[in-house]
Amino acid sequence: MNETPHSPGEARPRAAREAQPKGAADPGKGRVDHAEAAKRFIAAPEHLKFHDERLWDIRMKRDRQMHAIPEWEELRRLASAIKDHTLSHLDTYLEQFEAAAKANGVHVHWAKDGAEHNAIVLGLLRDHGAKTLIKSKSMLTEECGMRQALVEAGIEITETDLGERIQQLDAEAPSHIVMPAVHKLRRDVSDVFARTLGTEQGNDDIHYLAESQRMTTRPLILEADAGMTGGNFIIAETGAVVVCTNEGNADLSANTPKLHIVSVGIEKLLPRTSDLGVFIRLLSRSALGSPITQYTSHFRSPRAGAEMHIVLVDNGRSTRLGMPEFWTSLKCIRCGACMNTCPVYRRSGGLSYGFTYAGPIGLVIDPTFDKHKFSSLPFASTLNGSCTNVCPVKINLHEQIYAWRAVMAENHELPFAKKTAMAAAGALLASPRLFRAAIATADQALLSLPRFAQYNALNAWGKGRENPRGAGQTFHAWWAKNRAGKAKAAAPGKQPS
Repeated sequence: MNETPHSPGEARPRAAREAQPKGAADPGKGRVDHAEAAKRFIAAPEHLKFHDERLWDIRMKRDRQMHAIPEWEELRRLASAIKDHTLSHLDTYLEQFEAAAKANGVHVHWAKDGAEHNAIVLGLLRDHGAKTLIKSKSMLTEECGMRQALVEAGIEITETDLGERIQQLDAEAPSHIVMPAVHKLRRDVSDVFARTLGTEQGNDDIHYLAESQRMTTRPLILEADAGMTGGNFIIAETGAVVVCTNEGNADLSANTPKLHIVSVGIEKLLPRTSDLGVFIRLLSRSALGSPITQYTSHFRSPRAGAEMHIVLVDNGRSTRLGMPEFWTSLKCIRCGACMNTCPVYRRSGGLSYGFTYAGPIGLVIDPTFDKHKFSSLPFASTLNGSCTNVCPVKINLHEQIYAWRAVMAENHELPFAKKTAMAAAGALLASPRLFRAAIATADQALLSLPRFAQYNALNAWGKGRENPRGAGQTFHAWWAKNRAGKAKAAAPGKQPS
């Protein structure tokens, strides 16, 4: 939970809620405007500062863990190779996993998309007369819109992960893969709990808030009709589901009710249990800068008198597997390291991306669901390559982001203003004579034009920052005056370009 000092009675900026674009998680809505949504996050400077510093601190902890392991790069190469191999033989390993899971007494279901996944889960709940469901954190169920679908069908759902519970109570989507409420200050959480759980108004003591949430949620866990978990990894060799948590909430969700449903994407496969050690060493170090998660739980078979069902979900993954430039994004182990290091994500907040996956991995994954809706996301990057450098499975994220920009241009998904600006820039940069004339004109304009003439709707740069000071002389003009003659004398017949 996030900590920050504040003055009594200080108003809470509603940056987090305002940062979420209207209809962001609804596929029926139009194009997500990341820049506009990020503006609303930036408008709350205290939240922005905390978010940026908190995530960068986690990035630094990750680096310290990395430097403490001499074989770190070898682990990354091995993890990447295992994922490459598994995805290249996905059909074989999926069949092996299904056979092993069934041999363990587990029911296996296949869902081609989010709607089918939700229908399967709802059918299982109705078959068992279940009205209440407890669940641990699962990005896949967020991706499928499961919670809203089940609530509309009359199912009461309780998130057991603390961050997810905070977001559920505040009617917000998670803003980070690992830390769903990382954009909230502790006073924000205090306000949410006071409004929804009846806690003491203004009391933002961390221990008080955590214990209050625990005491109000525990009865719901004990009385639940069904439990659901996701899966960090599934093992083809044994049919086991492996879930990593720091709160033990997945164990409660799996073991308290008599019905345990696992919702997992088909890309989470590993061939053997022996492969798991590579990923366990990388996962928590990359995600939080900690050596290991508190709980690494293996679920292989139902308890006596209980049932275990696994729903294997495609939801576009097979299509992505056939994309030559983007299929390696399926190697992602959902650690969030790329988000923690990304300067754009740290300063815009996860809700501004308008879908389950934010940050660099979101820029690559989200357009595979809907190119038009998420056409602006590939441009929410500086292409600095830091995301690729920290990815534990060596996904070339910045190259894929760049490739998506080309796809958007080829499919005419660029906004009119961007297309016009790029066309003008292309013509200008293709002509040295025009470029030099434009530079001289721009420098003079920066020096002499009044402010209102420089800062207007045509100046995208000036919307969020000050224009640079104009130079008194261009480099080309300086060269012509000071060096051109000497260069010509030293190399007869050659002219400086």
